[in-house]
Amino acid sequence: MLKLYLIRHGQTPGNKLSRYIGTTDEPLSDEGREFLKKLSYPMPEELFVSPLLRCVETAEIFFPGKKLHIIEELSECDFGEFENKNYKELAGNENYQKWIDSNGTMPFPGGESREGFKYRSLTGFQKAVTQCIRKNVDTAALVIHGGTIMNIMEEYADRHRPFYEWHVKNGGGYLVELDQDLWQKGRREFTVCEAYMEG
Repeated sequence: MLKLYLIRHGQTPGNKLSRYIGTTDEPLSDEGREFLKKLSYPMPEELFVSPLLRCVETAEIFFPGKKLHIIEELSECDFGEFENKNYKELAGNENYQKWIDSNGTMPFPGGESREGFKYRSLTGFQKAVTQCIRKNVDTAALVIHGGTIMNIMEEYADRHRPFYEWHVKNGGGYLVELDQDLWQKGRREFTVCEAYMEG
């Protein structure tokens, strides 16, 4: 069985202000860094990260000295014209109201669609799993983004919950386990073993 830790990066200045931080490549805040130092995850055999600075920095705090494998497809969603803004700053924006009215299912204006983002996230996850299977690895960690984790959980978790119900706080995540043989045969599902700071 392959154990995978899906971990959300630490808090950034934009996260603290509830901004849509997708392609904005900001570092962790001092507060975010200090908080991560109080948490711990077991050292994995392989470590995969989004290319964005907030994930790289989080991985280096949790797993110092561990080699990082960067997977581009594990980046956060491109929020288009909502990028780096919060709901207060978007109040009165007609496109934002339309997006809210669609329950977040419409594509982000000038950004990604939910379907496009999900397809990309799952492609990145598959790359990580394939590498683990090829190298006969038993444990791996993916230090990635909230939206990326929610896409992966919604698609593959043995507990069926909608996208937004898989939200985790900064530094939180899930431990999941999958059977490599079944996965290679197309049985794409994993067992959720533990949750860290859901909500």
